[in-house]
Amino acid sequence: MPTSDPHTHVIDYRAAEQLLAAKDPRGAVKLLDSVIAAHPENTAARLLRARAFFAAAQLRPAELEFELVLEREPDNAFAHFALARTFERSGRPQQAKRHFRLAAALDPRPEYLRAARFDAGPQPDRGGNPDPGSTGD
Repeated sequence: MPTSDPHTHVIDYRAAEQLLAAKDPRGAVKLLDSVIAAHPENTAARLLRARAFFAAAQLRPAELEFELVLEREPDNAFAHFALARTFERSGRPQQAKRHFRLAAALDPRPEYLRAARFDAGPQPDRGGNPDPGSTGD
């Protein structure tokens, strides 16, 4: 039964983080659906749901969520990086390259710089998780 209690949504968000960390991305998505239904403007919940979609290999929903986050926060380096990983895993290396480079330009973390491969040609498909332990903060 859905509830509008804000405390419940915070609990659901935290539980979804735990489920994702415990390798249950589908369970995390289920919890986050109600949080986002009640608070569609909550970018943190959308970013967490995008990560859960990615971990569940639901690449199109992950792509849509990461893009929505970037519409709201175009300077979110983690969202660019994660969207690039999603494109990479979907076999779209040119789109991935653009977002890897944006991530590296916004935040020169070593993993973002490596992924951007400014001095390299086409990138091989590496798949993998965009950064399972990070929320992009």
